Amino acid sequence: MQQETITFDKLPQAVTYLTEQVAELKQMVSALQPSTQDKHVLVGIEEACRIVKKAKPTVYALVRKGLLPAYKKGKQLYFYEDELLVWIENGCKKTSEQNYEEMQKAMQSGVRHKPKNRINL
Repeated sequence: MQQETITFDKLPQAVTYLTEQVAELKQMVSALQPSTQDKHVLVGIEEACRIVKKAKPTVYALVRKGLLPAYKKGKQLYFYEDELLVWIENGCKKTSEQNYEEMQKAMQSGVRHKPKNRINL
C-alpha cells in the first residue's frame, strides 16, 4: 500500500491504512513517554530527606520557614516527590556571568537623566 498510486476507488482502503498507522504511532509514542503521574507520589519525611539530601532537622526547618513544599495532616508531614524535585531545580545558583548581567541591567535601569531646564523667553 505504501508505493501504490492511490486512485479514487482505493481511497477508502488508503484512509483505513493511514488510520491504523496513526493509531500504531500513538501507541508507540505513549509507550516511550515517561509517565508524569508516577512522580506525583506522596512520601514521608524519611523519603523527603533522601530526595533533597538533607538531614531531618534541616527539612523541618525549611518547612517551618515555608521554603519547602509540604503538607501536614495531624502530626505527620507529607511531601510530593515531583514538588521536591521542582524545588531542587528552582534552587539553581546563577553563574558569575549571569550575576554580572543582572547587575548591569539593574544599574542601567536605575540611571535617569535629568531633564534640561529650558527657559523660553
